[in-house]
Amino acid sequence: MALTRETNGELGDPRVRRTQAALRRALIDLVQDSDLSRISVADVVEHAGVSRSTFYDHYRDVHELAETACTAMIDDLIEAIPSPETKDTPDSTTDTLRTFFAHLAEHARLYRSVLGPQGSARVIDHVRRRATVAGYVGARRAAAGCGTGAPLDYTAAVPHDVPAAFTAGALIGVATDWLERDCPRSPAEMAALTRPLLAALYGKDDPPTA
Repeated sequence: MALTRETNGELGDPRVRRTQAALRRALIDLVQDSDLSRISVADVVEHAGVSRSTFYDHYRDVHELAETACTAMIDDLIEAIPSPETKDTPDSTTDTLRTFFAHLAEHARLYRSVLGPQGSARVIDHVRRRATVAGYVGARRAAAGCGTGAPLDYTAAVPHDVPAAFTAGALIGVATDWLERDCPRSPAEMAALTRPLLAALYGKDDPPTA
C-alpha cells in the first residue's frame, strides 16, 4: 500500500507512473553517494530530468519520496522472494533471510535514514505489517503441510499472533542495529545468525516462511 499521493486516481496514468518511478530512481541513485539529509529537491529533479513543479505534484518533500521509494522496494523484494513449494527447510529459510539482508545492504544509506532514530514511522510500520502477515500465514501453511498456496495479501488484517508480531519486530530491530553499525557482518552471516533464533521461537528446526 503506497503512503503518498500515489494512492489517488492518477496512479492509472502511465505518465504519472513513469514520473514517480523516475523520481524514485533518482533518489536511490543519489543516496548511494550522499546521506539522505543532504539531498535536496533540486538534486532529485536535476537527476530525474523533471521540473520542481512536477516534483511537488507528487511529493511534499524528499523525505516523503524516500518513504515511498522504500515501501515500493520492500514490496518488490517480498514479491521477488519465492515461496517454497514444499515444507520449509533450514536452507530455504536462510536463503530468504540472506536475500532480505542483502537488499538492505545494497541500499544501506537509504534504509539507515528511514529505519533509524530519526526515520519514518510509516516505513517501519509498513515493514512490520508485511513481516507479521508473512509470519502468520507461513506458520499456518507449515502446520497444515501446505506448499506455496495462494499469493499473500500483505494488506489483509490478521488475528493477533504473538510469534508473528515478535518475529516482525525482532527482524526490524536486528536489521536497524546492523544498518546503524554500517553492516559489520555480511548478509550471509546475518542470515546464519538469525535463522536459529527464529527456529527457537517456533520450537522446531525450520521456522516458517511465506
